[in-house]
Amino acid sequence: MSWDAHTSEGIAYLERPGNGPVLVLLHGIGSNAASFTPLLAHLPATARVIAWNAPGYGGSEPLTQVWPQAQDYAAALEGFLDRVKVPQCALLGHSLGALIAASFVACRANRVTHLTLAAPAIGHGVAPGEVLSAKAQARIDDLERLGAVDFAKARAPRLVYRPEDNPETLALVQTAMSQVSMPGYGQAARMLASGRLLDDADRLWVPTDVIVGGKDQVTPPEGARRVHHRLHAKARGTYTELPGLGHALYQQDPARFAAALRQGAAAVV
Repeated sequence: MSWDAHTSEGIAYLERPGNGPVLVLLHGIGSNAASFTPLLAHLPATARVIAWNAPGYGGSEPLTQVWPQAQDYAAALEGFLDRVKVPQCALLGHSLGALIAASFVACRANRVTHLTLAAPAIGHGVAPGEVLSAKAQARIDDLERLGAVDFAKARAPRLVYRPEDNPETLALVQTAMSQVSMPGYGQAARMLASGRLLDDADRLWVPTDVIVGGKDQVTPPEGARRVHHRLHAKARGTYTELPGLGHALYQQDPARFAAALRQGAAAVV
């Protein structure tokens, strides 16, 4: 089965229909909904799978705030799920998507049966309006200076472990990253700068798993372990570190990533 493409009031998304549990997928800062395509074949055929293009990505309208915070994306997600008639789902956020997912669940626990934080971005903790963190500013500067295609060529290899040995994965990552644009990417970079995932982790009461690539250079395992340990005992699910995978773990080895999902959330996916 493959995706169906839709748009709902300014949010573009991909959906694989199913009559089983609903799994909603949130991509990272340099990606889009289509990045989850390699994973689709490894998910149960009965699951209804939805991957959104975050505001400002892949045909989705950007947010109105110049410097949005994670809760602004979470509010957009709530409206989107209402419109596509998903009262409750399993939620998976990758990288920047983990910041959005955690913010959503922290205030809307009744909407989510299970949360997965994959290669979670912790955020830089900068107050909105202050000087951007150096890493966030560099993202914006590099995109504006290089343009999206060369920006992707320069940055994509860091997301793949041993990119020289994994050209197909590198091509997937680079293709998605070459489609980022302003103002959406700049908004996301500012949200990353002000993100505080560890604070939201303290407020999660939904069963939550953490998955990270053992060779992730972007969001290293040390950060993922900190997130896992900050979870309340009642919310703390499995922590899985996948050896030999980098930041783009669900693209580099979707079968192994899906197996980690099943280990932590068999009743969901």
